[in-house]
Amino acid sequence: MPVRRLDPILVDRIAAGEVVERPASAVKELVENALDAGAARIDVAIEEGGRKLIRVIDDGSGMDEQDLALAVERHATSKIPDGDLTQIATLGFRGEALPSIAAVADLTIDTRARGADHGFSIRVEAGEKRGLAASNWPRGTRIEARALFAATPARLKFLKTERTETAAVVDVVKRLAMAHPDVRFSLAADGGALFDYPACGEDIGRRIAQAIGEEFRANAFHIDAERQSVRLTGLASLPTYNRGNAQLQYVYVNGRPVRDKLFAGAVRAAYLDFLAHDRHPVVALFIDCDPRIVDVNVHPAKAEVRFADPGLVRGLVVGALKQALAQQSHRSANTNARTAIDMLAKGGAPRYDSPYRAPPPANWDVARSPYAPSGFAEAPQAAFDIGAPAARVHEPPVETIEDAPLGAARAQLHETYIIAQTRDGLVIVDQHAAHERLVYEKLKKQREEAGVARQMLLIPVVVDLDETRMNALAPAFEELASLGLVMEPFGPGAVIVREAPAALGDVNHKRLVEDIADLLAEEGDARGLSRKLDHVLATCACHHSVRAGRRLTAEEMNALLREMETTPGAAQCNHGRPTYVELKLSDIEKLFGRK
Repeated sequence: MPVRRLDPILVDRIAAGEVVERPASAVKELVENALDAGAARIDVAIEEGGRKLIRVIDDGSGMDEQDLALAVERHATSKIPDGDLTQIATLGFRGEALPSIAAVADLTIDTRARGADHGFSIRVEAGEKRGLAASNWPRGTRIEARALFAATPARLKFLKTERTETAAVVDVVKRLAMAHPDVRFSLAADGGALFDYPACGEDIGRRIAQAIGEEFRANAFHIDAERQSVRLTGLASLPTYNRGNAQLQYVYVNGRPVRDKLFAGAVRAAYLDFLAHDRHPVVALFIDCDPRIVDVNVHPAKAEVRFADPGLVRGLVVGALKQALAQQSHRSANTNARTAIDMLAKGGAPRYDSPYRAPPPANWDVARSPYAPSGFAEAPQAAFDIGAPAARVHEPPVETIEDAPLGAARAQLHETYIIAQTRDGLVIVDQHAAHERLVYEKLKKQREEAGVARQMLLIPVVVDLDETRMNALAPAFEELASLGLVMEPFGPGAVIVREAPAALGDVNHKRLVEDIADLLAEEGDARGLSRKLDHVLATCACHHSVRAGRRLTAEEMNALLREMETTPGAAQCNHGRPTYVELKLSDIEKLFGRK
């Protein structure tokens, strides 16, 4: 068959498949255009998940007649006037959004340039222009896309349910809103308002709270770090405030929301010591850098970026998060306390016939009472007598211990949980989980100070590797040796392992080297072995920690509390579970109707 030019409308529909994958993609492009136009308010409305209608109204700069006529033509844009792709300062720049949407929907644009006597309107139906006319539109731009994908019905089959498509639109608008706190955003679906975020100036924390929730801000810490003119700011959650997926991880590069493996891996690496492998933190991170060191022209959707020095950016993210986590490691998410209070409340507070209940007799002994709760530890009388009146309990002065973050030990429940009293509430500590973290941190510190103990192999192990894995492994020999794994080339395509970390014990050295080579080929550094060593240390910590069921003295309990207050990561165990829950006195009083 002879070669021929495709019809221009068909070309547009083919190209639209890369830019407009679903309704949320169209919304993203239109909202980005509104932001680039300097809008202070953006209102989005959709119907049937965006299939029936997408409407975006802004109060931006608008367009005159000539600009409007060109705006629906492919590769026509005002975003890069000098044609320099290394200095992109706008969200859009490819000139594909409007013609792509117009190729697969019925598109209507009403716009009015600032200072103009009147506005203009244009309609493009399935790629065909229906003419340009004067309009009485007052200010900014209104864009309506109706019957999305009606011109390409095959694409409709790949759309998900209306609820799923609506959720995708919500996510897109939220992501853009979070990076622009000075703009008011609203979103409505099928005539009902979903959210309306008032402008909040430069208060990015307030906008994040609007989009993700005040609960996140209350359980997060601030990030502010800089390295070689690349700055990182934002909020990241405490390890004990986590999710089962990474959907609530928001990353921006120069105000552009991105989904990039570089950042996903960096966040995962920073929290590696604090979360289980199937749990994910909540983060909102903002990278600001010179546009010349980042390529945003990687994919038509503009959701991926490529840095000139990815190692610099990754190191900044990992380092800043790790440093902040070390500083905030004593904090535990307050959602754990609210969950505990809710569970207690559901159990129902006791009801009395009289609003007044006389106090128990002065000689009443809770440990011998038939109403005493089960599981209270009978600590040694000389040290910690739970059955004795408070005045007879031997303890450090209240003013010197209750003011400590984790308070003063008061009891031990079921030989597993320590009850401590703080100035304004109480703390419940899981003694095994807490001590597990303390032992783990000690083992890590010993490894850092004394180095990794090596064990010479009685019979060296030869490992055959393909060219890709060999090329990735060879440059890391010195770094791997510092981690206890000593190997050297053994002819073409093979290495010989002579020493291995003693902590690994009886390990399959061939598989160990192959796994590390795979990680090096994928990630470019020797973190694989370090992770395995950390896992071994965590296992050792678990087996050498104070076990549940062991009775502790008051001195032992207080010593554990004080050490937790000074140990990095002590708010969660090595598996990401909280080590303690703090209940405020005001919450407890509500349970008993005192407030």
